[in-house]
Amino acid sequence: MTNKLYVGNLTEDIIEEDLLDNFGDFGTCLSARIIKHKDSSRSKCFAFVEMATEVEALNAIKKCKGVELDGQKLVVTLARPQKHEKKD
Repeated sequence: MTNKLYVGNLTEDIIEEDLLDNFGDFGTCLSARIIKHKDSSRSKCFAFVEMATEVEALNAIKKCKGVELDGQKLVVTLARPQKHEKKD
């Protein structure tokens, strides 16, 4: 298991500090990173949040079911490992 979360369906107005504050309610939030478009630096409307423990991550997933942030219903799941493309 992991303590890293995928947080989707964010508005473009959400900043990393917002996520740190909100996920801090579920335990120790170690980091929050909003993923942005390379060319424009605009949010892709999803982020990765790292909790201190797996238990805190699972608790955050449970407590975020149906929760809205800035009018958008959050999608919170365990982050999946990134698949690296094989280069020939």
